[in-house]
Amino acid sequence: MSARPKQRLLVLGAPYGWHADQLRQAAHRMGHVIEAAPWETVSGTLAVSGKDCGLHAAAQPISLQEHPSEPAEAVQFTDYDAVLTRTMPVGSLEQVTFRLAALHALADGLADRCPLIVNPPRSLEWAIDKFATQARLSAAGCPTPATRVVQTRSEAMQAFNRLGGDCVVKPIFGGEGRGVMRVTDRQLAWTCFSTLEQLNKVILVQAFVPPGGSDLRLLVIGERVLAVRRHNANDFRSNASAGAKTEAVEIDSAMRELALQVTRRFKLTFAAVDLIDQHNGPPLVLEVNSIPGWKATQAVYQPSIADWIIETLVEAERTENHE
Repeated sequence: MSARPKQRLLVLGAPYGWHADQLRQAAHRMGHVIEAAPWETVSGTLAVSGKDCGLHAAAQPISLQEHPSEPAEAVQFTDYDAVLTRTMPVGSLEQVTFRLAALHALADGLADRCPLIVNPPRSLEWAIDKFATQARLSAAGCPTPATRVVQTRSEAMQAFNRLGGDCVVKPIFGGEGRGVMRVTDRQLAWTCFSTLEQLNKVILVQAFVPPGGSDLRLLVIGERVLAVRRHNANDFRSNASAGAKTEAVEIDSAMRELALQVTRRFKLTFAAVDLIDQHNGPPLVLEVNSIPGWKATQAVYQPSIADWIIETLVEAERTENHE
């Protein structure tokens, strides 16, 4: 039986750092070619007489440390078998919209061929927007914290009062606990909501779920589900970036199926589902992360998570192409 051909993989994101280097090592162990292209290098070409949309990026080798002088090669997305989307840097509305539009063009078949995209642009949009996330979770019957999303201070104050005067205020975009605060004082709430309204921000007000400082992260890689519990004795936020400690835990089949149900609904192949503990009742689904990190999880799991990611990416591409 002949060996399967190696795949050519593209990481759409920073070509350096721990996560990128883990993917590089995993791909090389399996005999695949892997490169990375920053989101900022994505470009499109529309020919006058051509039917196809040319989508390009500047690919370069992956390394652990940043090397600004590393030579970059202009490539087409269609040169690759699969694209793995990683963290998109901050940009203007135009920049972010264009980057996602380019991925949509690729996913919609506007180029001459479409590589597998993990995760696809629509899934990224659903997961990065906390309102869209909560709406889809609620429609699927998943238990979630009581939440109001508004655009004015007066409506935010009404939500604060209706949710018991103990709330978590979050930016509608963002992750790793950045910009998240717990508000228990009416005057502080008024000041907070006034500032957000002046900055033209959408205000997400969510009921605080005691005890806080603890959650369950379910990292989904294809059909695999890895579970870690995160504790933070000094902060209600349980993100690793906020100082939380992580431990591997076992989960039952119902919890595993919940994680897979969520990722299937969001059409995600590689994702994290975060559930928050509550005193009286089952855990609540808090967030869905479509571009999860796994450094803290890897610290408490022996097998290489990057190996599983590359393996899942390659198998998904082969399944899609009926090989």
